Amino acid sequence: MARSRTHFSCADCGASSPQWAGRCPGCGQWHTLVEEVAPTSGGSADADRRCSVVAITDIDPAAHVPIATGLDEADRVLGGGFVPGSVTLLAGAPGVGKSTLVLQVVASFAGRDLRALYLTAEESGPQVRGRADRLGALDERVSLMVDTSLAGLDRVLDEVRPDLLVVDSIQTVHDPQLGSAAGSVAQVRHGAQSLARLAKSRGMATVLVGHVTKDGSVAGPRVLEHLVDTVLELEGDLQRGLRVLRATKHRFGSTDELGLFEMGPDGLSSVVDPSAVFLADRVPDIPGSVIVPTAEGRRPLLVEVQALTSPAAGAPRRVGHGIDTGRLDLVLAVLGQRLGVPVFDLDVHAAAVGGVRVHDPAADLALALAVASSVTNVALPDDLVAFGEVGLAGELRRVPHTEQRLAEAGRMGLRRALVPRDVVDVPCGLEIRRAASLAEAVRLTRLPVG
Repeated sequence: MARSRTHFSCADCGASSPQWAGRCPGCGQWHTLVEEVAPTSGGSADADRRCSVVAITDIDPAAHVPIATGLDEADRVLGGGFVPGSVTLLAGAPGVGKSTLVLQVVASFAGRDLRALYLTAEESGPQVRGRADRLGALDERVSLMVDTSLAGLDRVLDEVRPDLLVVDSIQTVHDPQLGSAAGSVAQVRHGAQSLARLAKSRGMATVLVGHVTKDGSVAGPRVLEHLVDTVLELEGDLQRGLRVLRATKHRFGSTDELGLFEMGPDGLSSVVDPSAVFLADRVPDIPGSVIVPTAEGRRPLLVEVQALTSPAAGAPRRVGHGIDTGRLDLVLAVLGQRLGVPVFDLDVHAAAVGGVRVHDPAADLALALAVASSVTNVALPDDLVAFGEVGLAGELRRVPHTEQRLAEAGRMGLRRALVPRDVVDVPCGLEIRRAASLAEAVRLTRLPVG
């Protein structure tokens, strides 16, 4: 019988160490080494395995054509759907709708005469059956496996031969051959490796549902993200129905696209007009509010950016909700140093309304105008959009996809746009005002600054 040995693995990066240390030798993080027990092996089972080599021209390209998920927004993010033999990690906070999303995809596969296997280790069969009934996902071509062990998966795959395998979740399944508990670094890493090997050898698309930590990153070692082909993140405010799907890694396409869903009693439905959804609850004539046309992939979105300033009781706070705090600090520094706006002793709260995260540098100008509007307590015109990147010298820099941004603003009935000076004329039906610097942009809006 093989003896077991003890080693320590980093819960962050997966690095292994023969003895415990306060700091991980791989990533340098403190107190992340966790004790693991793994059996030793007298030899490698793959030592004598013969590798197959084929000419690259003999590989059938049709075998890797994406299979549509049946959800338009998910297909937009994935570039058409799941590629056979690929492994996708779907991560998100508890209750955001990960299980709902994959169950709707499973139902769509079954509706096109494709077989799917749903392995659940967190819920019972009746629980999954109840959700499937509510979503209209009951189909005899969907097989359900309720188990926390991966030991019998090979046999089930031989019986079902699915085109799609869903594992919900990767942190709750385990291999009994390892001495570690489910969710440990060794189990998560070994489980992902085993499932990736099965997906490649059988040519089936595989989706691994994963949890996230308190800081929003995928739980488990980082090696988990390296093992899969695609990493999807489903996010959104649980108090609102809007959900955002984005790809942080995708070997078969771009990671710039954004998918928008609305959670309802019948599951997730694609949002046809996201700009209208984001601006639906906007209140007019409120200081600190500006509309920015952001660009996510090939899709422009109109998002309301809000700012609120107040005297600081102690050290000034800078809080961003859906806004990059690094960009917020940069904009505040430029406002204070280049324009003389008194922001250094103020608490500043900035938010992108609607639960969406704005990472586009084009939001710099709108964010700066929102802060200046809040400081002066003067509302900006409701029909104004503003975009442009702010440099450290206070200059405004142009951003890509200008024509699409302006066209979306015109479609939504807005009439004025404030843009960097180098933006070329485009037919959009808007009154275009150009500024070379942030100071000039503030003067054009007639805010009493400086």
